Amino acid sequence: MNLLASLRYLAALSEHRHFGRAAAACHITQPALSNALRALEEEFGVVIVRRGRSFAGLTPEGETVLASAHRMLHEHERLQQQLRSEAGHPRGHLRMAAVPTAMPLLTRFAARLRARHPGIVPTVLSMSSVELEAGLDALALDLALGYTERMRSGAKGQAARLQAWPQTVEHYFLLRRRSASGKGKGKDKGGEGLHLGPPIGWAEAAALPLVLLTPEMHNRAIVDAAFAIAGAPPVQPAVETNSVITLALAVQDGELGAILPGAMVDTVRHHADLEALPLVAPEVRTPLGFMAPAAVRPSRALEAALALLQGADWRAEVEAHSGALRAPPADDAA
Repeated sequence: MNLLASLRYLAALSEHRHFGRAAAACHITQPALSNALRALEEEFGVVIVRRGRSFAGLTPEGETVLASAHRMLHEHERLQQQLRSEAGHPRGHLRMAAVPTAMPLLTRFAARLRARHPGIVPTVLSMSSVELEAGLDALALDLALGYTERMRSGAKGQAARLQAWPQTVEHYFLLRRRSASGKGKGKDKGGEGLHLGPPIGWAEAAALPLVLLTPEMHNRAIVDAAFAIAGAPPVQPAVETNSVITLALAVQDGELGAILPGAMVDTVRHHADLEALPLVAPEVRTPLGFMAPAAVRPSRALEAALALLQGADWRAEVEAHSGALRAPPADDAA
């Protein structure tokens, strides 16, 4: 039995929670994956996987084996990168994740990292805050972009287990289609594109037909809390989704509005038929930051990523594509 391969299959099964999808992710057949997991159970003399007509989770013993698997796979990848990398030229994989509304920033970051270090292969995943934090704790993720305020209010000891690098403080906007009367005036200084309109109150926005993220998403909790502070009655969204792409598309293709942070609004700045209105009363500000496990030695790829995210060039890029999204000065628009 190849122990590392079997542990990798177990990690894939835990991530995908489906035998077929885990096998496909590992580029093996489903029977091969099942046989490897049974061999792993024989090796340790415990039942690891709860089996029914489909995957039913891991046993308590299986969770213990999984935790060790993540540590062993992490150290194996770190050692491989150490041996394969040359000075100034890191090589290897880097698993990163972001909460859905921060995916534009993480995607941009992955592209910049790959351009600077072609030997690094980033994996970019979208996860809920709970999934992201669990992935960091389990060492299934190397780096994550999420809500750093949850480190202080989350599980006991989480702040000690993670280290954070603040990136931006998100502002929130009502994104909607522009009216026909407004398309001929008030254009941004940067030329044709998304119009940054006047502020609108959360209470006023609550009365509009909205597409919102589903209730289990942390962003939805932020939005609902702002509506409540503004004194608005409970909002009944016209559409609910767990996809941020759906949020933007629903606005472009219909008469709905969406509540989005600056990083998401930035992705549609070239759409001249849309407008973004800063939301006020209350003014909601949400810190976003990169997070990584604090108690493990970083791989060469993670070291390169940490150097990039703390650099002035990247910080300037974050400021330009998230937060308040101010229109560029007239000199820059020329």
